[in-house]
Amino acid sequence: MKIPKRLWIALVILGACVRLVPHPWNFTPMMAIGLFAGTHARKTSTGVLAILLALVLSDAVLGFYPGFWYVYAAALIPVLLGTLIRDRSGARVIAVAALASSLSFFLITNFMVWATGQMYAHTIGGLSACYVAGIPFYRNQVLGDAFYTLAIFGGYAVIHRLYQPSRQAA
Repeated sequence: MKIPKRLWIALVILGACVRLVPHPWNFTPMMAIGLFAGTHARKTSTGVLAILLALVLSDAVLGFYPGFWYVYAAALIPVLLGTLIRDRSGARVIAVAALASSLSFFLITNFMVWATGQMYAHTIGGLSACYVAGIPFYRNQVLGDAFYTLAIFGGYAVIHRLYQPSRQAA
């Protein structure tokens, strides 16, 4: 089923708005939107555009911050994972991709905080401390990604079934 332009716009607005309203740290739909866009967009560029627009729109209000570029890059990983699972189906495949999206975001962003910042010593101990400090954020990331992945993919499946032309008995 071809996804209408208004659904892509709604996903971008959802992503931007959820980042703007009060929420637990990292409990956002960004990874779920990227994964959905990667699996359902006909062109990968549509998925990339959807996730980047949601981030840019919300950051235009919140304010850009040092290191936003690596957050944006890490948010593109779910789009890539979505394109890799595009021809596979089932909740298990989507769940594994959602967990991989959460984990990749955690690993990339915490590594870059350590590598580009001055909060942690540039040693293995400093890197370990950075990852340990990120664990509470990761917990929220996984919970948010699970919630929004279920909501977006589940909601789309329901809508798809409701609007699918009914088959006539022969």
